[in-house]
Amino acid sequence: MSATLNTNNSALWKRRESAIPRGVGNMHPVFAARAQNAEIWDEEGRRYIDFASGIAVNNTGHNHPGIQAAVAKQLEAFSHVCFQVSPYTSYLELAERLNKAAPGETPKKTIFLTTGAEAVENSVKIARAATGRTAVIAFSGAFHGRTMMGMALTGKVVPYKTGFGPFPGEVYHLPFPAEYLGVTGDESLGALETLFKSDIGPDRVAAIIIEPIQGEGGFYTAPAAFLQALRTLCDQHGIILIADEIQSGFARTGKMFAIEHSGVEPDLMTVAKAMAGGFPISGVIGKAEIMDAAAPGGLGGTYGGSPIGCAAGLAVLDVIDDEELCARAVKIGDEIKRRCEAIRQSDLGIGDVRGTGAMVAMELVVDGDEASPDPDRTKQIVQIAREQGLLLLSCGVRGNVIRFLPALTIEEEYLSEGLDILEQSVKATQ
Repeated sequence: MSATLNTNNSALWKRRESAIPRGVGNMHPVFAARAQNAEIWDEEGRRYIDFASGIAVNNTGHNHPGIQAAVAKQLEAFSHVCFQVSPYTSYLELAERLNKAAPGETPKKTIFLTTGAEAVENSVKIARAATGRTAVIAFSGAFHGRTMMGMALTGKVVPYKTGFGPFPGEVYHLPFPAEYLGVTGDESLGALETLFKSDIGPDRVAAIIIEPIQGEGGFYTAPAAFLQALRTLCDQHGIILIADEIQSGFARTGKMFAIEHSGVEPDLMTVAKAMAGGFPISGVIGKAEIMDAAAPGGLGGTYGGSPIGCAAGLAVLDVIDDEELCARAVKIGDEIKRRCEAIRQSDLGIGDVRGTGAMVAMELVVDGDEASPDPDRTKQIVQIAREQGLLLLSCGVRGNVIRFLPALTIEEEYLSEGLDILEQSVKATQ
């Protein structure tokens, strides 16, 4: 009965409001019925070009045949035994491949979990175990998850922290070096030195966690020189450097991991999202000596590194290699930036266009003034684009950034079609 009743978006939305708490937000009030590569069809049969990819999850597109086949094969064998009860080879093989893919020459080890927030939590646990210290430093605008430690590390109050405190202690925030917002790398490093002098000595800091490119924060890229200086400071003080690659990893930026653009080898990396093409899995990849700091039994989780997720993860790595998705990300990103820059030339409201690989953003301001964000127009563009058949995501600490995260397997014609809709939507709000 449920398959034939109340299947239009309006009726389904009323059911959603009745059954699901308001705390679970929705960017678009359209219910997905099926999807293929870079297209989604809703319950009413309407087609959309997908520039969201499940928030950077479907880098390999929806329903990639290679990933489907790997999952189907695993389902024929078993779906769950719990790695801590009885290990299985797909977990081992995926760990070996990610250890090899991680930046730097230091030997690596990997643990698998279920969600990005869980990976962040475990990276902090490992850093504390390895250093015997407790404090953690994060950055303004950061997003590290919705668990208690994840919220403490996240550098944005609304909506992520509102009403949920108090949070775990000994978490400190520095200004993220976003030059468009008037914060240079030198200023951020200066704030770190001030923190060490005024609030907590470096000998008490277990870890510094940073997104090489901020996700929810607005797609601001940490300068390579800043990351290199941060690496030097961490080495000097015995602090673990954690790169949060949850949104920026797995070929999205034109390299397997965004931190590679800086030439920095982090001590630990958190990964999730695009790791398994839509199947839940996450991980912490790190230097072997540091990863071994936790005692046996101190790490794990019932569903961590599920056989389905591991099978899908291995298939994703094959797709990235076989279809050369790192190179494809650069090509896609160049085209998005080219089209957005063309729009910007005739629209003072487009304050900035930026991005690395296919992780691209367009920032909306009033009359070209970077100090005057325009979140209302941003919302209008996202809504109009949806009405025209394009799914977009907004983000940013000021709510005025449109981010572009199309599948790295998107067909050229659909990329062009989506960018045409974007241009029309921007013009409709001028």
